Amino acid sequence: MTIRRAPILLVSLAASVALVGAGCSSDSDAGSTTTAPPPAGSVAGVTVPDAFTALTLDTIGNSPLPFRGTDGKYHVAYDLQLTNATKVPASLDRIDVVDGEDPTKVIASFSGSALVDPTCAFGDCNRLRDLPAGYVDSNAIPPQESRVLFVDFTLDSLDQAPKALLHHLYGTGAASPAFGTPGPIDYLTTPVAFSTQTVPVIAPPVRGDNWIALNGCCEPGFPHRSSLMSVNGKLNNSQRFAIDWKRTNDQGEFYTGDKTSNESYVDYGTDILAVADGTVVSILDGMEANAPGVLPANNPELAAKLTVENVDGNHVVLDLGNGVYAMYAHMISGSVTVEPGDKVTEGQVLGKLGNTGNANASHLHFQLMDGPSLLEADSLPYEIKGFDYDGQVAPQQIADADDYLSGTFLQGKLPEPESRTDELPLNLAIVDFPDAG
Repeated sequence: MTIRRAPILLVSLAASVALVGAGCSSDSDAGSTTTAPPPAGSVAGVTVPDAFTALTLDTIGNSPLPFRGTDGKYHVAYDLQLTNATKVPASLDRIDVVDGEDPTKVIASFSGSALVDPTCAFGDCNRLRDLPAGYVDSNAIPPQESRVLFVDFTLDSLDQAPKALLHHLYGTGAASPAFGTPGPIDYLTTPVAFSTQTVPVIAPPVRGDNWIALNGCCEPGFPHRSSLMSVNGKLNNSQRFAIDWKRTNDQGEFYTGDKTSNESYVDYGTDILAVADGTVVSILDGMEANAPGVLPANNPELAAKLTVENVDGNHVVLDLGNGVYAMYAHMISGSVTVEPGDKVTEGQVLGKLGNTGNANASHLHFQLMDGPSLLEADSLPYEIKGFDYDGQVAPQQIADADDYLSGTFLQGKLPEPESRTDELPLNLAIVDFPDAG
């Protein structure tokens, strides 16, 4: 069965080549030396061998920032734009992420179904997409077309992290600028340095037991990780590390009673909390609630009312300082308790969890980002400083659920929850957050 998603018409970016010339001496400055700036995209200590590259590779967003997940591993996730810059068909058969200083050391490798699998609807698959992030049927890249490539891997320890990465491409494409018959391609390209930023550590955005991290990091077969958009003249992903927090009762049910009523859902009306001291940057309030089970984007009449300003429903954006911003989405109309410019303290109530904007059920969409704009900013990973990890929901359960999320979902709970500090709950983690105090 071929899997398809609704296409979004977006404009791709044009690749460019930076030419850097060395300085020259004249009679007037004899004896002096002029040092050329480093080539664009270069990374100290990493040498990229000269080669004709039919497939070009460019980074999207900021340098990757490793963070610790609830599996005890350090996760690295970033996005790349792959372009066939020739008039000859090309394909990507395999990509190896290698140590930039020792390219013989492979950190991660992706091929086969990890790149393209038309039968895979979710999970660890389909890292190669068209622009901005639609599914494709093959690993072919037609002449002068682009793809996006979602890269993710784990390290057991940060001591294993190389100083920088390189990418080893294998496939077919033009072998020379003469654009002749396609042949094998095999070359190193695109150095990527790790970010030197400190991973933000925050308090929980909600309290209570049985919260599930829906659509969390890091596999590309789930929303958020692959929510790439063309905005402000570039490809961007402000939702790469976002989580849709949704709560069950002790029986594992998301709702009891009338599934078409928002008030039947366990998490509806939950207090939403400031994850750190900060300043309110922007808010939106006054959007009315959706009916459960109906995603506005899939309903032409409702979709026509969505804009870039209200797609996240009633929401709050906080400036946490040091270039870190927190965004909370889908709040109940009239529940937002703050105004732009207000100072807030960690744990302060900002509003109540609801079902507004582009949502088919109540939940808290939460993310950190490096700017105040939901479109312009790049997503930031983070860690939560204290919670209990209580197991995992099976991905197939979520995939098989109806639009109301009917059923029970705590079959994967641990016999006893495990106390965790400074970790990011990964996709479908079951989490208990401490009560106030």
